[in-house]
Amino acid sequence: MIASEGRVVLIPTSFILLIGVFFNFFIENNLIWLCYFNYLTFSFLLFSLYFFREPNREIVDTPNQMLSPADGKVVQIIDIEDSEIGSAKQISIFLSVFNIHSQYVPIQSKVLSSEYFPGEYLMAFNHKASDKNERTSILLQADGKHKYRIKQIAGFIARRILNYMNPGETVSKGQRLGFIRFGSRVDIVIPKNKFNIFVKEGDKVKANQSSIGEFV
Repeated sequence: MIASEGRVVLIPTSFILLIGVFFNFFIENNLIWLCYFNYLTFSFLLFSLYFFREPNREIVDTPNQMLSPADGKVVQIIDIEDSEIGSAKQISIFLSVFNIHSQYVPIQSKVLSSEYFPGEYLMAFNHKASDKNERTSILLQADGKHKYRIKQIAGFIARRILNYMNPGETVSKGQRLGFIRFGSRVDIVIPKNKFNIFVKEGDKVKANQSSIGEFV
């Protein structure tokens, strides 16, 4: 299955490839540069098909646990201060270009706010990216009392963050939260003394399948 967000890349790339192949075979079949161009375009199309894949996954039945909102590798777990949450822990997940780039709601929640911040395009594994890069910040509340935050953070080659969360709506675990095109990072901010973290730095996690912790 291909994510719908890939159409903006896949359709133009396919169209360009078809034009290049048409010219190469029916008009100018001796243009070496056109042959190389077609090979490069075809390679990019194959990579894009792989990048925008979206496998069907069953949501792990863990009613009281928070699932990972993204595929990737846990690269940082630190203490921070959050304006809405207070003393908090931040779990950072790095998504390489080989990971699935859809994000999902980690636990049934109410969306309290959703903000977009323009910024830089540091490498997503650079820890400064959390505060300096282009990003969205979504504040949610689970069980009517536990506030937490999800940040979608653009990476070096990412230039488009899609966020589907609307303030005031109630969202279900496993519901589509958004998508980031190409390399990126997702941060989860939870209250420091009200959440048991199950993961550690270096762990690889899968959206909708890996439990990252639970509120207490």
